[in-house]
Amino acid sequence: MSTTDLPASHAELMDGVYRWQRHIYDLTRKYYLLGRDRLIAGLDVPAGGTVLELGCGTGRNIILAARRYPGARFFGLDISAEMLETATAALAREGLSGRVTLARGDATNFDAKALFGVESFDRVFVSYSLSMIPGWEKTVSAALAALSPGGSLHVVDFGQQEALPSWFRKLLRGWLKKFHVEPRQSLRAILDSESARVGASVRFKTLYRGYSWLAVSKIAI
Repeated sequence: MSTTDLPASHAELMDGVYRWQRHIYDLTRKYYLLGRDRLIAGLDVPAGGTVLELGCGTGRNIILAARRYPGARFFGLDISAEMLETATAALAREGLSGRVTLARGDATNFDAKALFGVESFDRVFVSYSLSMIPGWEKTVSAALAALSPGGSLHVVDFGQQEALPSWFRKLLRGWLKKFHVEPRQSLRAILDSESARVGASVRFKTLYRGYSWLAVSKIAI
């Protein structure tokens, strides 16, 4: 999908939300986007492997992953031009521009070959993006379709806070709504059904009493 084909309303919304927030995004989000570093540690990227992040935002996660797996090649996709501007600058500061390729695109419908010149990936990860993407179920399908045999999809996002007090859940939901974020109640069911459709196995973990959900879907070799 080319830049001109992007869904204008959502792309414009994300650019509007993050035009100024991107400058303080990483500083503030570290306090409540829990489980991201655990996801990165669990990627277990093979030597010379390829890794795609959907919804790469400011580049925070992809930079940490690139440091942890220095032999891998990384690719990042985001619908927000504002976020990609910040990510591009961050990668240049870290000296990672040669190992990480970024592109603007829709995570629900993307052509990896056209965007990156890569047919498929050993790892695809999505960190706190499904809760912001309209039609997020299509992102799960697209991510699984982009995996190489033996590859895996790694997802971390807000859970349903099922073991936390109701007052906390209400406050959190109200706060997240200001940023167009909605925890996906059917996340586990969609991951299970889409993984079963392509013959992938799923490991699902509840973190911090349901504050976050962490899942890995692995394609058979």
